[in-house]
Amino acid sequence: MSDHLVPAPDTRPAARSGTFRLGGDLDVVRLGYGAMQLTGPGVWGPPADPDGAVAVLRRAVELGVTFVDTADAYGPGDCEDLIRTALHPYAGVVVATKAGLARTGPGRWHPLGRPEYLTQCVELSLRRLGVETIDLLQLHRIDDGVPLEDQVGALARLREAGKIRHIGLSEVTVEQLTAAQRVAPIVSVQNRYNLTERGSEPLLEHCTAQGIAFIPWFPFADGALARPDGPLGALARDSDRTAGQLALAWLLHRSPVVMPIPGTRSLAHLEENVAAADVTLDDAQRAALDALGSLGPLG
Repeated sequence: MSDHLVPAPDTRPAARSGTFRLGGDLDVVRLGYGAMQLTGPGVWGPPADPDGAVAVLRRAVELGVTFVDTADAYGPGDCEDLIRTALHPYAGVVVATKAGLARTGPGRWHPLGRPEYLTQCVELSLRRLGVETIDLLQLHRIDDGVPLEDQVGALARLREAGKIRHIGLSEVTVEQLTAAQRVAPIVSVQNRYNLTERGSEPLLEHCTAQGIAFIPWFPFADGALARPDGPLGALARDSDRTAGQLALAWLLHRSPVVMPIPGTRSLAHLEENVAAADVTLDDAQRAALDALGSLGPLG
């Protein structure tokens, strides 16, 4: 019998969703947390309840979440400040942020991919998050007015300087991902994708084949997939799960590279979302969920 104690398996809900090795060196629990909703209306300004937002972030980590997604444009800046307040020095937690969207007001998002702007964004994110290296920096949107090679090249130079560990992309096609990979290693993509919005299916298949993380945002289709009276309502009642848990479970079962990032301001909803890691789907349930793709976009 060994003299060494064997650590007990982590039975916290999020940990049971399995892990993914991001970029070959960062092991994260696949079911993460998206922090966008913690900011003010229109993702503009600080949260109305900063103490409550801090409590949600800390509870997410207590429940086993090890991947937190944010962006410099959320607030702008307020979300990164909040994450530092709640989680710094991030022991065991990977914080991913984004750059490349300028904000001029609530609901106003403008792709801006000039290399000097991206460099400035990263420097400010480093300061707000209180780190020397950002674990994952994702290009928030490709700016059609700037060559893609210049945008990814700017991030590649920041990676070489040690200010970024890994580079990701958001809202891209397979062709754009392939073009970016000719400039720098890409470890993740983040596209809008859920049970009823599957336009990024070819990209997901490409990422699965290459072992690139696929981070679906909008997992509940603006809440439509989480409502008891929505398209998942009957199946949820039959399985004794919530509609939102089934929507997340379907994503987790879709591919081992999928890393959902449901967000919420509510502790109760957070715990409900994280419990989706416990949901197993049989063949009949998968078939019923797969069939919902015919509904098309709901949100």
